[in-house]
Amino acid sequence: MTFHSALAAIALLLVPLAPAVAGPVDLPAATTPSAEARAGLAANDARTPPPATIEGRRAWSEAVQQEIGRPRLARYRVAMAESRLAGVSVRIFTPPGARDDGPVLLNLHGGGFVVDAGSITENAALAALTGYRIVAVRYRLMPDHRFPEAVDDALAVYRALVTRHSADRIAVFGTSAGAILSAELVSRLKAEALPLPAALGFFSGSADLMRPGDSMILFGDPQTAAALGRAYVDDPADPLVSPLRGSLAGWPPTLCLSSGRDFLLSATADFCRALDKAGVSANLILFDGLPHAFWSYIDAPETDAAFDAMARFFRARLENGT
Repeated sequence: MTFHSALAAIALLLVPLAPAVAGPVDLPAATTPSAEARAGLAANDARTPPPATIEGRRAWSEAVQQEIGRPRLARYRVAMAESRLAGVSVRIFTPPGARDDGPVLLNLHGGGFVVDAGSITENAALAALTGYRIVAVRYRLMPDHRFPEAVDDALAVYRALVTRHSADRIAVFGTSAGAILSAELVSRLKAEALPLPAALGFFSGSADLMRPGDSMILFGDPQTAAALGRAYVDDPADPLVSPLRGSLAGWPPTLCLSSGRDFLLSATADFCRALDKAGVSANLILFDGLPHAFWSYIDAPETDAAFDAMARFFRARLENGT
């Protein structure tokens, strides 16, 4: 079980709305990932399982964030500060030489809407590679908080940022649940006729909670996904929840990123294709043989390549507008 597979199990235990079912299709281990990636996945498989309580599971996830994230902060010489913005808890990442008037990235972390599984590990490298500050929104979590409360938190932070930076100097991105929230934030901004960010990073997410796709059957658990969807929102067909079901015209340029054994590969690809059909600049990058959101919890050449691709996309959009 990988780190993010464990998080899916955590989420189901926190919101037990469906019976447990058999795991994903049993496939032979992938041989295409690098030796470092295979070692990292094996190390995560060997982790001590999280405890049974919500508080214990969140502490477990935070401990993993610190274990993986602190060395990344040191490697990239990025400073992390705990703060609040618009009344919302945030982590701010500042790389060497970051300009006060430079572009800024708004991150929404992964973790199945129930834990923080990425507010450090998704941002340490990317801050350094772009040279931009990153504001990671530590939004309210399930089961105590459902849609739209996490999006409300993201919107509050985004509104605060646009008082300091023009929207064309802001990009929004997220991984897994954070990718879902990132798309929901853009949909909300459009609905309220607010200025859109210059770019969207949609990394291993879904923009249609009604349709998990074939990869969920192969590599995930459709019943768990359905249970999480019901726990998260009453109407998953609402375009504010599932933007793929609304108009995508005028969306910001989007980088979609996933991997060959990602249970959200189908959903990520479907969204990218729909954006392209709507005339939006959209590109999909796929890493062979790796599981869901691997860059957030293993250190490997593929992780470096994923962050490099993200950084090149954001720099091109925020510096050059290309």
